[in-house]
Amino acid sequence: MRNFTIYLALLLCLYASKMLGQETFEKRAKNIASKIETITKEEKAALKIEVEAVNNQLINGTISREEAENKKKVLAEARAVNIESKVAQEQENLKNLVQEKVDGKIKEQDTLKKRKFELNWDWEKDSKRNDSIRSTKGELRTTSQFVFAAGLNNLVTDGKVQDSDYRFLGSHFYELGVSYNSRIAKNNNLLHAKYGLSVMYNNLRPTDNRNFVVSGNQTNLVVNPVDLNDSRFRNVYLVAPVHLEFDFSGKKMKEDKPFFKTHQSFRLGVGGYAGINLKSKQIIKYDDNDLKATEKTKGDFNTSNFIYGLSTYIGYKETSLYLKYNLNPLFKDNAVKQNNVSLGLRFDLN
Repeated sequence: MRNFTIYLALLLCLYASKMLGQETFEKRAKNIASKIETITKEEKAALKIEVEAVNNQLINGTISREEAENKKKVLAEARAVNIESKVAQEQENLKNLVQEKVDGKIKEQDTLKKRKFELNWDWEKDSKRNDSIRSTKGELRTTSQFVFAAGLNNLVTDGKVQDSDYRFLGSHFYELGVSYNSRIAKNNNLLHAKYGLSVMYNNLRPTDNRNFVVSGNQTNLVVNPVDLNDSRFRNVYLVAPVHLEFDFSGKKMKEDKPFFKTHQSFRLGVGGYAGINLKSKQIIKYDDNDLKATEKTKGDFNTSNFIYGLSTYIGYKETSLYLKYNLNPLFKDNAVKQNNVSLGLRFDLN
């Protein structure tokens, strides 16, 4: 129900503002994030009260169980619409805030002056210390990157991907996130701990004019009687990836002192991820006489609410070949277990 893509954008904006020393920008961005959090909490609290009222009606026998479920569904959809509408306004505020920054309407602060105030260093009189600090630039043990990945997505059935029920080129994934890279050894650049937060979008396009239909606790692919132009099933996840990264960038010397940088040579990462399912949605498109029709269905589709898996990447500098595999099945109770697998390119941008 939350628009976590907006949260990710806010996280990136807050990080950028901290690096540039723009406290005004950071404060305004935090206010927007706080408003989004408040909107979600208020709407969830209101929905809880409404659902309790429906449960009381069911207990008192004034409505049937089927009527109660239908009422709850309508109430949940109404609150979801409220959240999306209100959050959209905050998204527009965020867009305007970023535009103000781009247009130079937000006053920037001098980071060096801020450090002078905080550390009480006299930069003009102590030039030797100033030179020393500049010489250590690039030696930070922890750096951060913006992560973007995209590629092919499919399901593994009985350990195989061939003869899949989903289009290979039409089914895809993409991932957006922020990661932190910490050098483990003080004087060696090989091992790094890489961790962060990402939003993953996994899309599946069934073959043979089929779409998903929920039947009890089973989610089945069935042939649609209407000729479909497109059938797509999307799952959105918020995950926390953790990798052990081997970086072969080595070390460099500057003024007879070693310093270390990352993403300058070949890299290998091995690890995994865990997170939650934010949203499942099916989209089908077809021709209705002379009209183009689109149907969007949101729900849990019996998908696993919590996901975890293994991932690895290997590449040169900021570009890597990226492989992910979910250890838990896509549909938690289906008779045939199917696990999501993704293969694509990953970019770690400093």
